[in-house]
Amino acid sequence: QVQLAESGGGLVQAGGSLTLSCAASGTIFRNSVMGWYRRAPGSRRELVASITTSGFAMYADSVKGRFTVSRDNAKNSVSLQMNSLKPEDTAVYYCAAEVIGGDDYWGQGTQVTVSS
Repeated sequence: QVQLAESGGGLVQAGGSLTLSCAASGTIFRNSVMGWYRRAPGSRRELVASITTSGFAMYADSVKGRFTVSRDNAKNSVSLQMNSLKPEDTAVYYCAAEVIGGDDYWGQGTQVTVSS
């Protein structure tokens, strides 16, 4: 069963922009800290950005100032706007929902490729 669904990945030139989106069920979303993770080739998964139910956001140092995470509580969705993309941003990006006091849910991932 689909718990989370990411979209928006693709191929972009260095310096370009992409916006990723993730939709969840209302029950999961309204009780969850939402996060974006990525796994680059040959690397371990890392947390890129997260946002609480109240809208407090945090970012990895590597993307700070370039990426913006936001959530639309009415639409049960979270977005990751990625600007000034670099080849090192190339990775599979995953949406995650961390239910407060409950389970964690993961999307299947969406590929982001940034060319030189």
